[in-house]
Amino acid sequence: MPTAVVTGATKGIGRAIAEKLLQEGFDLAVCARTDADLQACKTLWAQQYPACRVWTRATDMRDQQEVKDFAAMVLETGSAISILVNNAGLYFPGNLATEPEGQLEGLLATNLLSAYHLTRGLLPVMKAQKSGHIFNMCSVASLQAYPNGGAYSITKYALLGFSDNLRYELKDEGIKVTAISPGAVWSNSWSGSGVPPERIMKAEDIADLLWTTYNLSAQATVEHIVLRPQLGDL
Repeated sequence: MPTAVVTGATKGIGRAIAEKLLQEGFDLAVCARTDADLQACKTLWAQQYPACRVWTRATDMRDQQEVKDFAAMVLETGSAISILVNNAGLYFPGNLATEPEGQLEGLLATNLLSAYHLTRGLLPVMKAQKSGHIFNMCSVASLQAYPNGGAYSITKYALLGFSDNLRYELKDEGIKVTAISPGAVWSNSWSGSGVPPERIMKAEDIADLLWTTYNLSAQATVEHIVLRPQLGDL
């Protein structure tokens, strides 16, 4: 079976993507910060998708060594890597002049450096295969300044730059690279906000679009996807 690697796979967009790929017959290597969440997902997925293998590792994406250890676990499976989804990320609002000291460094580690180190760890296998598709979960915050963007927006700008450079470097290697920049997507964090779910995109929308993009012909690459709620950003 083909294998996909998904970070931040137990909630929100990451979970929707993981479950979409399981539905399509992929084996999965996934990580998240909390092992209990990973084990709960693994148990459920084993019941729902018994033909698919799932490897998990609790990983703090802020920690470079833990990210490298997750990459090593993926390589130890001996599987060909068809899809890599750099999805893990954190959001904290703020303004550059007043946000807490260290907020930029913490968000850079989670939102940018985790993708950088994991991709570097897995690229030798993908290059040897001369195939694979890397998806980097950016944001509309990667595109323009907005109120309370602060350090978060800086890291998402940087992730889009990482994706653009990766695309340029890998275009002759048979490896596709796509940045996805969604607006508001429903997750538990919106519960109690007063914003109705129908005002916000579904996580499954992102998963479906990723799957469509992956299935284009070998000679076609979608470099950057921007999608927003029908009524616009919140």
